[in-house]
Amino acid sequence: MEFSTLTSASLHQRTTQALAVGVFEDQQLSEAAEILDRASDGALRAVLQHEFKAKSGSQLVLRNVAGIKAERIVLVGLGKQEKYRPQVLSKAETAFAKYCLEASLTDAISALSSVDANHSTLRERTRLSAQALLGATYRFDQTLSQKADPITLKSVQIWVSPTLESEAQAGLQEGAAIGKGSNFTRLLADLPPNICTPTYLADQAKQLAKDYPSLKVEVLQRKQMEALKMGSFLSVAKGSVEPPVFIVIKHQPKAAADEAAPLVLVGKGLTFDAGGISLKPAAKMDEMKYDMAGAASVFGSMMAVAELELDQPVIGVVASCENLPSGTANKPGDVVTSMAGKTIEILNTDAEGRLVLCDALTYVERFKPAAVIDVATLTGACIVALGHVNTGLFSPDDGLAEELLAAAQSSGDAAWRLPLGDAYQEQLKSNFADIANIGGPAAGSVTAACFLQRFTEAYPWAHLDVAGTAWDSGSNKGATGRPVPLLVQFILNRQAQ
Repeated sequence: MEFSTLTSASLHQRTTQALAVGVFEDQQLSEAAEILDRASDGALRAVLQHEFKAKSGSQLVLRNVAGIKAERIVLVGLGKQEKYRPQVLSKAETAFAKYCLEASLTDAISALSSVDANHSTLRERTRLSAQALLGATYRFDQTLSQKADPITLKSVQIWVSPTLESEAQAGLQEGAAIGKGSNFTRLLADLPPNICTPTYLADQAKQLAKDYPSLKVEVLQRKQMEALKMGSFLSVAKGSVEPPVFIVIKHQPKAAADEAAPLVLVGKGLTFDAGGISLKPAAKMDEMKYDMAGAASVFGSMMAVAELELDQPVIGVVASCENLPSGTANKPGDVVTSMAGKTIEILNTDAEGRLVLCDALTYVERFKPAAVIDVATLTGACIVALGHVNTGLFSPDDGLAEELLAAAQSSGDAAWRLPLGDAYQEQLKSNFADIANIGGPAAGSVTAACFLQRFTEAYPWAHLDVAGTAWDSGSNKGATGRPVPLLVQFILNRQAQ
């Protein structure tokens, strides 16, 4: 899908298959809707009074309206004006895109991002528009015998003021890259675990390096990890016949100085997690293919960074394996030694994500990073605490935490900061090792983050627990692509500093 800007004030004279304009519940028309209403001799206001309530995300299609050249006007509800936020814009653009796709349209114009949303910038709004429009095109049919219909919508013009065209174009470019990266993340996470194995992820990383000149990829195999003494990570992998891999994806732009400190993204890549000897319940165990969603978000973020050719050096690291029960698997009570030399008592083999991540967090010290953010579907406790709305954010660094919260706000990819502290570290004491891998049922997401914190003293660090936000269950089961928007927005903000 191609995006471009449209600056003509004569919106009613533009020829297109569908033209989207926003309206509020109080019958307040957006600027674009006002233009069309005047050109149609009040046709839009007449509809608002009798037929359309303009609830958020709702829409009404008007065809062949006198005075307007567009084949269809799509009125998109923006809800109550005082509650209008960027998230409502995303919902509106998604609804419009879905209509265009269902109607097999090939071109469209959207004026939705021209509506100010809670004092957001036009660049932020056009970025969200492009993300939402591309997100609506995502289809998973890789394992279906009947493939999805081809995407017919080839071009969308975004109506903006002529004085802000460059700002809008920058937002569209960013949003298109984020949308593409998010869709790639969704695809990787949605693939079944017999296809998306650690080896498959390694192959996908190598393909990224072929597609994007700025990316360089290195894949470490078991023997190399053994030489590095990644005993914690490798202990999780030993229950499966699938070989583990450790993937490093480097974006090194030509414009960046060689000594420039990179931002590092670390992803948990459990391509299937049965819990090991501490076996999970059978119900919904199929969803444990999503235990690599953190890794998938690193892949999607690196794709977006490469698409945008950012000047900021970024490194993506993925530690990938399976966690299965077998005669060689970890046992509760085992003690393993991490790459950092710390010994870990494994009280629950289903708390394996932290065992994988701790060695990855030690490995990235060699990059002397400006900041490290790990992303993981780490704890069910985070879902209990925050549900499926906010990603859990943990960091001992207030400045880094505030940066990530600001990125979450402007990207519409919500996050909420949860606490860390020495008092919680007490729960990880072990009689037989330096640290236990669980801290009991209380504050489970916090103690998991506290475990990771012990391996991050060398650099500014934050942890994103996406257990509740990386995928949807039920009839809408599937990956969401989060937190790619948050991560890329954070990187964009860092580059702008």
